[in-house]
Amino acid sequence: MQRTEGDRQRRQNLADISTGHAPRLLPWTTDGGKPCLLSTDDEGGYVSRLADQMEDVQLGMGTEVLKHALEVLSDPKAAPGELRYAGTRLAECLKDALRVAESRGMRLPVSDSEEGTESPTPDAEASS
Repeated sequence: MQRTEGDRQRRQNLADISTGHAPRLLPWTTDGGKPCLLSTDDEGGYVSRLADQMEDVQLGMGTEVLKHALEVLSDPKAAPGELRYAGTRLAECLKDALRVAESRGMRLPVSDSEEGTESPTPDAEASS
């Protein structure tokens, strides 16, 4: 029997309610570009540690790409291809950094006064 996406989501919601934890947004997506979520109890399991390491790599790559892009942008003789390449890599790194920020923001504790209010942060996946 094939499960629909709605069935999967309902099962996930029930699992989250039973554990008391919201799912963690992982730093990768499915082949179709859909977000991957991990239902975890924050005890630092294997997949959670792997996601932490991947986020660190993504942020480190962003730093390196930024350094390179600043060099290219400061060169008045930079070729259009170099500029396009730097811009494309910067956009990729920004997308990764926004996903890391969203994931980490979702894991911050919510105070009693903030419960029930919607987050003003736009969904990073909405623009992809």
